[in-house]
Amino acid sequence: MRLYGSKVPSIAQEVVRTLVSQKDIETDAPKEVQADIEAVLKSYLDTERVVDDKTRELLQRTGRGTGEFQKVRQQIAESHGIKVGDEALDYVLDQVVEMLMHSSHVEEVFAEDVALRRRMAPIFKKQMGVDAELESEVRAQLRHVKEGTSQYDIEHARVLEQVKRKRGLS
Repeated sequence: MRLYGSKVPSIAQEVVRTLVSQKDIETDAPKEVQADIEAVLKSYLDTERVVDDKTRELLQRTGRGTGEFQKVRQQIAESHGIKVGDEALDYVLDQVVEMLMHSSHVEEVFAEDVALRRRMAPIFKKQMGVDAELESEVRAQLRHVKEGTSQYDIEHARVLEQVKRKRGLS
């Protein structure tokens, strides 16, 4: 699952609306709480971008293949204090819960951490689950190219970027 910058405002808005309507939090400034959530998510995205850049640089500098990208990325992410890949959702939810507990715009938090996470997780999963849809659409367009070749990698990146632009995700 991947968090896209274009989805951040809608995720934040839906999280605030859900938590307020379920009386999990109390706030007189829902727009400010939404802005706080957006700040947490954007900070994560910025750090993730730095991690990805450092990973690419390290792989290129050491002459290692892209097959090691995820392993190296995870190690670099740990050194930056974030989680990526399958652990990203849990990490982001923890960060949002922590922000809700300390935000000056949230008057009261009535739900326990676990309940807040359980309430927010489906919202994030729905927005972050776009990856699987993107991948199946890209693969459908690349049926004619042999997977695992350098041509496939190049075409995959190109078509993925086109599909993301078409859906407003880039």
